[in-house]
Amino acid sequence: MYYVYLIQSRINGQFYIGYTDNLRRRIDEHNTGKSLATKAYVPYELIYYEAYKAKEDAMARERALKHYGNGIRRLKERLLRSMIDFSK
Repeated sequence: MYYVYLIQSRINGQFYIGYTDNLRRRIDEHNTGKSLATKAYVPYELIYYEAYKAKEDAMARERALKHYGNGIRRLKERLLRSMIDFSK
């Protein structure tokens, strides 16, 4: 299986979208600073993920969420109560 995931920093609320074939390992890599893209804002919380059988489908979904503004905006709207609120 391949996974597209959304994580959020517990430090400043920053989001990151990625894909992987091992979700637990990848989240651990983010939280232990092994990912250069997310190292500065550790720790992260897994907010959402989707599972795909084909790697190409997961890659296409990640690309759509990252590069087409409506995709991530709509996902955030759906997950409003699941995300960390930094306004409190």
